Amino acid sequence: MIELQDLAVGYRSRRGIKVVADAINGTICRGELTCLLGTNGVGKSTLLRTLSAFQPKLGGGIYINGKELDEYTGRQLARLIGVVLTERPEVHNLSVSDLIGLGRSPYTGFWGGLDEVDREVVQKAVALVGIEGLMGRMTDMLSDGERQKVMIAKALAQETPIILLDEPTAFLDFPSKVEIMQLLHRLSRQMQKTVFLSTHDLDLALQLADKVWLMGEGGSLAVGTPEDLALDGVLAKFFLRKGIAFDGQAGSFRVANECTCKIRLCGTNPRVAMVKKALRRNGIEAGDEVQSDTCIEVDEEHYLLNRPGQPLQTASTVEELLQLLAISSS
Repeated sequence: MIELQDLAVGYRSRRGIKVVADAINGTICRGELTCLLGTNGVGKSTLLRTLSAFQPKLGGGIYINGKELDEYTGRQLARLIGVVLTERPEVHNLSVSDLIGLGRSPYTGFWGGLDEVDREVVQKAVALVGIEGLMGRMTDMLSDGERQKVMIAKALAQETPIILLDEPTAFLDFPSKVEIMQLLHRLSRQMQKTVFLSTHDLDLALQLADKVWLMGEGGSLAVGTPEDLALDGVLAKFFLRKGIAFDGQAGSFRVANECTCKIRLCGTNPRVAMVKKALRRNGIEAGDEVQSDTCIEVDEEHYLLNRPGQPLQTASTVEELLQLLAISSS
């Protein structure tokens, strides 16, 4: 659906041209949710604004259905691309219903009045995002998270085959983040939309994206499914920082606390993983493969701590187990 060829993005000013990223090549496919990841300042928002035709490209090509982006008229683009940016819209005395209705402007007449078909499209968009309870509100009285949902509904009401979003989950609580990401994934599949978004919600992107774009300094790009990027070691290298570890088996990142001691941890109970997590947080490396005279065994009901020269100690919660370890090591 969208093809980038040696694309260069950045800004023109009186001081000259500032290239943020160049030599960007990639294809964004219809029917897929594609997530753009990268550290701050690499040009993710600049790329999205360029793809949205909000700012001109500095070089290369952007092709949509084989046609250069610059060759589309403004009205054609309004029916082709729906955009949700992070900037807070400066609107006053406008209801939520009216704001979402603005998404129908590419299809309405000169006066912008909505007919029955337009109102049905708006109601469908509202239902998809789950904001029926906001319809009687004014937009300047919404929270950041509520406003973000309204802007996504407006983009859906626009009925474009392409939706571009810059940090769509930035202001949302975790359940709402999951809800929005699942919604966007569902839209890409069921309605065969091209959905491309930037995000810092790394774990959600790796769980729900069909494709991931890892954007580095200067526009360097690694593209693939989250699983292929994990298996190839690209993910682990891309976000290689002190204090960050990549779990190759789970395909996710975690905080890497420095471990100063080791404890053998055994058991088949699902609670073993939680004990291992708690011990790692406290600087203790634990696992069945760890060689240590100190051992924690997890059974169906208890945590059994066995230390050399000390009687067997029992805890019924992870908190109690941590307290025993602190007492034993004091």
